[in-house]
Amino acid sequence: RVVREAVMSASKLKVTQVRSEIGRMESQRRVLKGLGLRGPHSEVVVDNTPAFRGMVKKVLHLVEVEEVNE
Repeated sequence: RVVREAVMSASKLKVTQVRSEIGRMESQRRVLKGLGLRGPHSEVVVDNTPAFRGMVKKVLHLVEVEEVNE
């Protein structure tokens, strides 16, 4: 219970794409599109929910993630 509260402390995640989707699997391309990322150096701010964290985990090698409190 305590661990879950610590993970959920940030209300938003800022996701920045740092690597291209060229040469990646179609599923990874769809995850990037689902997050709203359009190419390298594009940024989006998404809710810190299990669904978005799972999407980020699938493309963690292509993005940088930062917690932001809004």
